[in-house]
Amino acid sequence: MILFLLIVILILIGLNIQQWRTQKQHTENLGYLHEKLKRIIDEKTDEKLLLHTTDENLKKVLIEVNRLLEHNQKTIAAYNKTELSMRKMLSNISHDLKTPLTVVLGYLEMILNDPERSYHESEEPLQKVQAKTVEVLELIKKFFDLAKLESGDKDIPLTRVNLNELCRKNILSFYEVVTTKGFEVQIDLPEGNLYGLGNEDALDRVLNNLISNAIQYGGEGKTLGIALRSDEQFVYIDVWDKGKGISERHKDLVFERMYTLEDSRNKSYQGSGLGLTITKRLVEKMNGDIFLTSKPYEKTTFTIQLKRITY
Repeated sequence: MILFLLIVILILIGLNIQQWRTQKQHTENLGYLHEKLKRIIDEKTDEKLLLHTTDENLKKVLIEVNRLLEHNQKTIAAYNKTELSMRKMLSNISHDLKTPLTVVLGYLEMILNDPERSYHESEEPLQKVQAKTVEVLELIKKFFDLAKLESGDKDIPLTRVNLNELCRKNILSFYEVVTTKGFEVQIDLPEGNLYGLGNEDALDRVLNNLISNAIQYGGEGKTLGIALRSDEQFVYIDVWDKGKGISERHKDLVFERMYTLEDSRNKSYQGSGLGLTITKRLVEKMNGDIFLTSKPYEKTTFTIQLKRITY
């Protein structure tokens, strides 16, 4: 009987020791996790919580905490990228507003400081003032359009759109421009009508932006093309040119806010850097996508992808 009691006592002591060790390990693990998590948050590192444990419940908690850390890190990275982009956008838009406003002020001062100047002599600088004023207004309009698109304030209802008619209408609206500049125009539209899910006004603006870009930046190739094609799920509109194209290192950046190519400050290639960003946002609002492929002086193509409607 005494032996049995001794065995029971030893077992209880062993269980207490095991429980004490488990509790101690649990406390140490929690202390480590607290310090590690505090350091990750304070120092804003991209580390994860790593801990060797046999506790299945603690493993589950670690998995979820690491998922939360990863989400938080992605959010911070996205915020930092947006903040950097906004700073660059404000810097560029300040530059783009300052330049035409400086010209406007210069011409106005020239006219005001010479009261003897005749109307005929003032006509040309006044026309330039008007042109620069329009340029500033257009830039401000683009800026607010982009702000509305990115804030979700701009409603773009989606309907069934006849893309053959849309492409034909938009390319014909540039007939006088391309004829004057001596462009060869290639139009490749299927005989049967193709329909896509989109918004006609938004698509008009998208195609207007892309065709204008092809004429302005691809003018050296003297060729402009538009093509419409489809597969079972999607319809594709290609707007292309044979100009100087866009290098590999610029291809992923052309849709970013206020991004302009190196020579965009040259008058021949000047732009606000907002047109393609607005184009991309409009296409995304229509649940579509836009792609760019480019081989300089061979073919540079912007492709719009929209959901196909077959009824």
